[in-house]
Amino acid sequence: MVGIVDSTVIIHLLRNNPLAMAWVSSISDPVGVTSITWLEVMYGASGKVGQTRAKAILATFDLQFPAQSDQEWAMQQMEHFRLSHGIGINDCLIASVAHRLQVPILTHNQKGFLKILPANLVIKPY
Repeated sequence: MVGIVDSTVIIHLLRNNPLAMAWVSSISDPVGVTSITWLEVMYGASGKVGQTRAKAILATFDLQFPAQSDQEWAMQQMEHFRLSHGIGINDCLIASVAHRLQVPILTHNQKGFLKILPANLVIKPY
């Protein structure tokens, strides 16, 4: 797996961002999306048409679910970095899956993820 995309990439695809579209078209290896990102995107989708379009885009990625160990890791990150770095729940959970799989998060929210993951696991894809 190349990595795990977060909601910033999915939002760019929903908005038909040419760079995002070209990047996705160029990928030959599987790319994942966490169930947390799936929930974020579906929550933000407007109406049935928006949900249908969001589901179609999300379905092009391999769905990855957090394991119990991921949630425990996310809880540790929340405890250590919430007050000092303002890290959010969803970012901790998404990062936990990438941490376990040792694949990068493909995101435009590098600042948020670099608070809890090493630089080699946080990549701006395009």
